[in-house]
Order: sequence, then C-alpha cells, then structure tokens
Amino acid sequence: MSIKEAQELVDRWIHEYGVRYFSELTNMAILTEEVGELARVISRRYGDQSWKASDPRSEDNGKAAMGEEMADVLWVLLCLANQTGVDLTEELQKSIEKKTQRDSLRHIHNKKLLA
Repeated sequence: MSIKEAQELVDRWIHEYGVRYFSELTNMAILTEEVGELARVISRRYGDQSWKASDPRSEDNGKAAMGEEMADVLWVLLCLANQTGVDLTEELQKSIEKKTQRDSLRHIHNKKLLA
C-alpha cells in the first residue's frame, strides 16, 4: 500500500465508521499519547526498564506491541495529514531530497557511526 492509498483508506474509514475526524488539536494530543505508548514499549524492549508482571505484552518481549503502537502513530499522523490537506507522499519526497542534499557527506564522515 502506498502512502496515498493509506491516506485514502483512513479517510474512507473515518467517514464510514468514525463519523468525522476529531479536531486537529485532539488528534495532536492523541498522536503524542501514541508516541508515548511506543516509547514505553521500546524502553522496556531495548532500554533498562523491565516489563511489569501485569503487562500482557511482555510475552514476546514487546515485538507485537511495538508494531501495534507504530501503526497507531501512523494512523493518527494520516488523520492529521488528511484533515490539514497535507500530501504525505509529496512531503516525504521533499524531506528525503532535503536530507540528501544537506547530509550526503555528514554521516559518512561521522567517526561515531564508523565504530
């Protein structure tokens, strides 16, 4: 599925099942919440925090939860793009071009990355 197709799919779902988009401010708060949930899973899987015994997601060391949380982040980001008229395909391409021009040699010469 392309990014454009994902934006269209989310828009169809919102209009068929979601009644309407939440406000942009509400979706921004939800996006922040979802990023926090992803951070919790990553901090337990890769960081120093341990899983809580009550956490059912600890069984696979959080791999399934990590994917679920990433999808939730993407969902809300697609909602925000749709409701603000942002074409994420176009914006991602611009971002890649900008980073390529700005950073084409920067990371290659970073001694920290060569270790």
